Amino acid sequence: MTDPVIVIRRGRERSLLRRHPWIFNGSIASTSGDPASGATVAVRSEDGAFLAWGQFSPQSSIRARVWSLDERLRPGPQLIEQRVRRAWEMRAALLPGLDAVRVLNAESDGLPGVTADRFGDVIILQLTSAGAVYWREAIIAALVAVTGCTSIVEHSDSDAMRLEGLAPCTALAFGPEPARSIVIEEGAVRYGVEPAAGQKTGFYLDQRDNRGLMHTLAAGRDVLDCFCYSGGFALNAAMAGAASVTAIDSSGPALERAQANASLNNVADRVTWLEQDVFSYLRKLRDMAKSYDLIVLDPPKLAPTSAHAERATRAYKDLNLLAFKLLRKNGLLLTFSCSGGVDRALFQKVIAGAAQDAGVSASVLRHLGPGADHPVALSFPEGDYLKGLLCGVDR
Repeated sequence: MTDPVIVIRRGRERSLLRRHPWIFNGSIASTSGDPASGATVAVRSEDGAFLAWGQFSPQSSIRARVWSLDERLRPGPQLIEQRVRRAWEMRAALLPGLDAVRVLNAESDGLPGVTADRFGDVIILQLTSAGAVYWREAIIAALVAVTGCTSIVEHSDSDAMRLEGLAPCTALAFGPEPARSIVIEEGAVRYGVEPAAGQKTGFYLDQRDNRGLMHTLAAGRDVLDCFCYSGGFALNAAMAGAASVTAIDSSGPALERAQANASLNNVADRVTWLEQDVFSYLRKLRDMAKSYDLIVLDPPKLAPTSAHAERATRAYKDLNLLAFKLLRKNGLLLTFSCSGGVDRALFQKVIAGAAQDAGVSASVLRHLGPGADHPVALSFPEGDYLKGLLCGVDR
């Protein structure tokens, strides 16, 4: 049986030759063979030369995602298991003994749209592309074979599924139903992770190193944790001996999980939890002349693509301007963006502008990002979504 074929417009194959894994609809000269959603397509140049194997997505502007640049390595169960094994062995070598780890980081591990996080013996799987859904059973089988996990819960309910024309899915994919809450340890802190609830795969593993940094900074300081979600930064501050910790989030269920985590770590009486809109509450704190030694800003994604960057940068500037105004002399700001549409250079420019408008002198003490289990392929800069700065203020 002949594979469906995508032919790339002359001159548009440059990104593929640079090993970028996305093929946009505007780059395609023709499609033959009537490929189904998620089906494997051969990608060729106008002169017929093979360029890649891709997985077709008829409703997305990213019309195909590259799974292999080698004509001999056609997508299928064998290639998927090879990619899963390579990713798992890399994590085992770089991050041995972790309770919780990202096993697959989508395009940067050669499996576009496939994210998998392991918590103890349970894997939470998120699929966000038509090709990932097409190969769902092979992906699950490979994860079981390679990692030895006992259960897999699929949590594919992101907006990306809708952009692909796919139905959201949250279901038990393999093994027995896991416990409602799985307790993991990260440094000195314990967290309860709920496989069937929460954002994305249930817990933000990408902030592990930065939560650890908080643990080294917070002793004796008055700390304000904004967009605290399940309490990672706030709990590290409390357990490190912060003088006070105030944590804000607009989500009641997130704060319930955070408070449960505080009880789990015996610091329930050392954190003040506030269900508030961060943007408006920071203004209230400013008007009340409140001040802090250390502030964390870890907002949700404000710019999923570069098309949203202008609006997002205004929001980032507003947040950081208020934070700089609330910081005392020699205060510290941990500020983050998880927006793929805002790159590191633009983010730092926005923070610099916020400091200037706040009338403070500030320095970048450290550039921050995710841990080694969140690799970023050099050919896929879009994978570098989490960026952060540790800034010091000298008024």
